[in-house]
Amino acid sequence: MHALGTHLLLELRDCNPKTLSDLQFVTDAMKNAALEAKATIVEVVFHEFSPFGISGMVVIAESHLAIHTWPEYGYAAVDVFTCGDLIKPQVAAKFLIEQFQSKNPSLVEIKRGVLGHEKLPHKVTLQEPFTHDRAEELQVVH
Repeated sequence: MHALGTHLLLELRDCNPKTLSDLQFVTDAMKNAALEAKATIVEVVFHEFSPFGISGMVVIAESHLAIHTWPEYGYAAVDVFTCGDLIKPQVAAKFLIEQFQSKNPSLVEIKRGVLGHEKLPHKVTLQEPFTHDRAEELQVVH
């Protein structure tokens, strides 16, 4: 089964609460997870809530990594979504499990963009603005 992307839903339970409440640590861990997976970082946005909790996203050329932390429960919800088959989201997930010292992680993998049985490129270009009438004129970028 060919898909445009792989989406990992990572449940990080029994984590070190100190790391989950440290904005700089969470930001660095997420950026480094993307780099470990050989992704290209495009933008980084994180927000620290009061009294605790952090939400953030690392936008990568290949899609994104997102996190929401609940330090009071030692828990973080992480999404790692990558398009194409050059980036390995499992590498990022393993890195984050180690960084947050999760003693009880779980991972669900979902294939996104399953559009048929043939392998599809994850990027295309258009000569002119896209319309449904012009869909057959798409050029594939390799």
